[in-house]
Amino acid sequence: MATNYRSTPGASTPPDEDVILEVRDASVSFSMDRGDSRVLRDVSIDVHAGEVLGIVGESGSGKSMLASAMLDAIVSPGQVDGEIIYHPPDGGEPMDVLSLSREELTALRWNEISFVIQGAQSAFNPTMTIGSHFEETLRAHDADRTEGMAFARELLADLYLDADRVLRSHPHELSGGMKQRALIALGLVLDPNVVVMDEPTAALDLLMQRSIIGMLEDLQAKYDLTMVFVTHDLPLIADLADRLAVMYAFDLVELGPTDELLDHAAHPYTRALLNAVPNISDRAMDIEGIEGSSPDPVSLPKGCSFNPRCPLADETCRTEVPHLHDVADGHDTACFHWRNAREEIPLSLGDSGADVSADVNANANGGERR
Repeated sequence: MATNYRSTPGASTPPDEDVILEVRDASVSFSMDRGDSRVLRDVSIDVHAGEVLGIVGESGSGKSMLASAMLDAIVSPGQVDGEIIYHPPDGGEPMDVLSLSREELTALRWNEISFVIQGAQSAFNPTMTIGSHFEETLRAHDADRTEGMAFARELLADLYLDADRVLRSHPHELSGGMKQRALIALGLVLDPNVVVMDEPTAALDLLMQRSIIGMLEDLQAKYDLTMVFVTHDLPLIADLADRLAVMYAFDLVELGPTDELLDHAAHPYTRALLNAVPNISDRAMDIEGIEGSSPDPVSLPKGCSFNPRCPLADETCRTEVPHLHDVADGHDTACFHWRNAREEIPLSLGDSGADVSADVNANANGGERR
């Protein structure tokens, strides 16, 4: 059944023809007894149709808040501000996600943009079979049940699951990896254009994580999906993502094509993340942790939020806020000293001119360079 969404008043065409989701100055705040907490700070980013965008950063960096904001799915009493504009690939009117009614938003989240949360065990009702979850979703959105369940079986097969067994099982009868794959299939059963995945492989063993990444790569190609993949695990996403967005202290600090960003990381925090990646081909290599801790959202440091942990920080960094700017074609960073960072913070997987991306991918694939 078609849904009439509220279009954006005076919305212009997207900045690029292939942009499917625009995020402009998105902020998320919570009112707390000790002060207002901003857990997302004026983030702007475009998601391009057909791409896999990886969003990476430490726990508590704002990754999940950005993912939830894309669907206006921040839990109460959180407040989302800014603009989230969805551009239907069929050329329909742009939709202002933050102005949709509850009914319109519910339809958008499943039919156009789906959300796969972390923690498959808590996502399923333990009293219902997996098949009942699919049927309830199809029924709630007035989708054809026969066609929908046939597609569900196809998706489960794509994820190397026995559809008959999975659909008649209760969640507790499936392993963690099976539940997570069933949850991914459930998120795709209404054939959305965009799927946002928040740590979809969390709590799974390394082998299953890599297996699911390979399956997602196949699904993305088969169904022409646009994916936003949130993770703290940089090597995990390096082989899947077309672009990487690095977040720190609830803001975007670096953005660019995956290989470009890995080989020529410009922000000291990104380089620190790369140096924290263990190299399984060199067991004697010391893993360099990032000194200090992430800032409190209620009392962020002045200037660059990374300055208390950054070896290059100076008075400018402590008083002025750096904004994203071009350092190469399609590669942006928010750092005053990005040129010095490349010289003064060498990468343990290789210098800034080496093919670091191959080493990161090798680590993610059991030591085999791809």
